[in-house]
Amino acid sequence: MSRISTDDLSIGYGRQLIVDGLELTIPDSKITCIIGPNGCGKSTILKTIARLLKPSSGSVLLDGKAIHQQSTKSIAKKIAILAQSPHTPEEMTVKDLVSYGRSPYQKGFGQLSGKDWEMIHWALKETNLLEYADRYVHALSGGQRQRVWIAMALAQDTDILLLDEPTTYLDLAHQLDVLQVLEKLNRDQNKTIVMVLHDLNHASRFSDYLISLRDGKIIKAGKPSEVMTNGVLRDVFDIDAQIVQDPSTKKPACLTYHLI
Repeated sequence: MSRISTDDLSIGYGRQLIVDGLELTIPDSKITCIIGPNGCGKSTILKTIARLLKPSSGSVLLDGKAIHQQSTKSIAKKIAILAQSPHTPEEMTVKDLVSYGRSPYQKGFGQLSGKDWEMIHWALKETNLLEYADRYVHALSGGQRQRVWIAMALAQDTDILLLDEPTTYLDLAHQLDVLQVLEKLNRDQNKTIVMVLHDLNHASRFSDYLISLRDGKIIKAGKPSEVMTNGVLRDVFDIDAQIVQDPSTKKPACLTYHLI
């Protein structure tokens, strides 16, 4: 059984319904990417899965139970989320920011335990940040800062990691750096990773499962080879795309496209 699913999920802002009757299942221990045009509900769905938004109706199920009926601390020990373009605090070291990932395990104003520091060290190591532990976060490059936020999510010690456009505003090399860190975490730690990505080729290359959305509804979900097709991209983005096989990854790639 999948740990995360939705049951007739509807989400709205005020009177505006963004998602209506969504039935979604997230594969365990895989990388899932959500793609679709701006405003189609990608981030809204991700935030609702993370319990940051309350649905208008229906439910998100985690381990078979409605997520909004579970405690905040309980959810924080199971799901970590990295929001889009998080604000980098001034005068805070990498180590201090990553330590915030241990908040769900703290009682009152208790100090960090040996276990907490062990997890912080592990998260820094997994994201190749040990040598930057005592540096200020705001002084790092964009790609390094993004790895710090990922390290904070890792220190939270959850099996599920949600990321909303983790490569936004990064150059190509830093985008690959961040995505390869996530790929390694999935491969080595069996983390279930769900990402919203705009770059179709990155989504295809780094995912095991793709979900394409339009107007809050799933157009097609499945392996990249099943979703990255001319027909699906036409229905989702109104583009006529030429799809080829990447010679390195054997995954489908969008070579070129134009508006219909």
